[in-house]
Amino acid sequence: MKEFLWFYLIMNIYGLFLMWTDKKRAIHHQYRIRERTLWLVALFGGAVGTTIGMQMFRHKTKHINFKIGFPLLAILDIFLVFYMLVK
Repeated sequence: MKEFLWFYLIMNIYGLFLMWTDKKRAIHHQYRIRERTLWLVALFGGAVGTTIGMQMFRHKTKHINFKIGFPLLAILDIFLVFYMLVK
């Protein structure tokens, strides 16, 4: 259980970091992080971090699939974490 929580924490920090990095690269017209990578991080437990990063850095907020998908995944992640803690 402890490992699961560490993994969850690391994935969310990584998701936040990726959103910040991609926004910074977008501003400077540099090579961008693939959307597939952002989605994979969100799907594998980093949805809360990517959602917070999306709002905090105002990144990908005009893309409807990110605007709706990341928060929905974040809600699902939170429910799964609570389920694992109660179980």
